[in-house]
Amino acid sequence: MDAVQPWREKLAGYWDRAGQGPLRPTVAQALAAFAREGRATPLRVVDLGCGVGRDTLPLLAMGHTVHAIDREQAAIDRLRATCPPDDLPRLTTTVARFEDADWPEADLTVSSFALPFCPPERFAGLFTRIHARLAPGGRLACQLLGPRDDFAGQPGITIHTPAEVAALLAPFAVERLDEEETDTVTPRGRPKHWHLFHLVARRR
Repeated sequence: MDAVQPWREKLAGYWDRAGQGPLRPTVAQALAAFAREGRATPLRVVDLGCGVGRDTLPLLAMGHTVHAIDREQAAIDRLRATCPPDDLPRLTTTVARFEDADWPEADLTVSSFALPFCPPERFAGLFTRIHARLAPGGRLACQLLGPRDDFAGQPGITIHTPAEVAALLAPFAVERLDEEETDTVTPRGRPKHWHLFHLVARRR
């Protein structure tokens, strides 16, 4: 048996549980803000850490174009396999870690529960690029992790204090900044304490 096959099976099971569901509320809020401005469709969207397409697929169904980026080839393969044929022409995919990836100017950058998995030493450069690649008036919809999250202190995880979040958002007009702490069970069935910041921000 392939030595990594058990890991692949666990990851596929994770996508079965976490990769399904409605559009994330942060993404829905950003879309509603564009609609109020009369900029409904099509938007140019980049999805950083897209997984199997929980946000990408409904965005495509709404008529937007999406550049979906994920480090896992299997996730991208599954996304493309489940994408309706009529939506495929508006889908571009890249297999890469998002801190290494390139993407064109976007109206909306989405990164649902993914940005904290950028290593701390790479995060500032990534966030600068996210801001630079947003068109004026473009929006970012994402989550960051706070210091009381159970992932805090793990290698490769970036954590932000409230003051650090505020500093990151200085070049933006903040439309949503919700701090949440909750105890849940992860899609892998493990108990976890979350300390989250839910963000929607518009480039000035």
